[in-house]
Amino acid sequence: MQPTLETAHFKWSLADGIGTITLDRPERKNPLTFESYDKLRDLFGALHDAPEVRVVILTGSGRNFCSGGDVHEIIGPLTRMPPSELLGFTTLTGDLVRKIREAPQIVISAIEGVCAGAGACLAMASDLRVGARGCRVAFLFVQVGLSGADMGACSLLPRIVGHGRAADLLLTGREIGDEEAHAIGFLNRLVDEGAALAAAEALGLDLATGPTLAHATTKRMLDQEWSLAVGDALDVEAAAQAACMQTSDFRVAYEAFAARAKPRFKGA
Repeated sequence: MQPTLETAHFKWSLADGIGTITLDRPERKNPLTFESYDKLRDLFGALHDAPEVRVVILTGSGRNFCSGGDVHEIIGPLTRMPPSELLGFTTLTGDLVRKIREAPQIVISAIEGVCAGAGACLAMASDLRVGARGCRVAFLFVQVGLSGADMGACSLLPRIVGHGRAADLLLTGREIGDEEAHAIGFLNRLVDEGAALAAAEALGLDLATGPTLAHATTKRMLDQEWSLAVGDALDVEAAAQAACMQTSDFRVAYEAFAARAKPRFKGA
């Protein structure tokens, strides 16, 4: 994965199988722009053809994760767009979430400080969220006269925190702090202030050295089975697990167990 999709608004790096996307406008709390939405969508789309990338971490520069869409570079222009262009933009933002969910890699958000609006949706679209003490999460759409139906929030957020809590957050646009975000399950892990990225990297390294093909299957099944009856879910899981049993990672794990050694997974 070459960093050709970088923009002035985010950075890409790859080390030890972990690709890191750093939203990079710290002076404005890392807001998104039309360009960064577009390039992030393309980057996540390209991850299908990047087997060297085993895990992705999404984070922000400075003391914040992401403050959402840039007020002056996105919100202002949207008030002057014709309907067809508005639909084009909202489709773009949804496509970014779709590409995050479709990427075979596990995506981890490392959250410090502000995580609001579209930034909260990026975290929501990730598979795992590591938050630091002092972080604040808000789905702010109602505060700018919009619905909570943005970037898949009405679908994904209830899966994470439950329908009632999602309704509360999306209808009021209220901000929740680190403890509440962790208690309701939005944050998978809560760490000391300033330690979110390091904790996400440690988690990412653990996942990157695991059976990444099996991880990709788990990620896909978690999405796919939401709309299935239990009987149908059992059928698709049977097929998925049988496929995993045909991988070299499955044999490697058995051989390592028999030899009382640690398996060295290859993601194949």
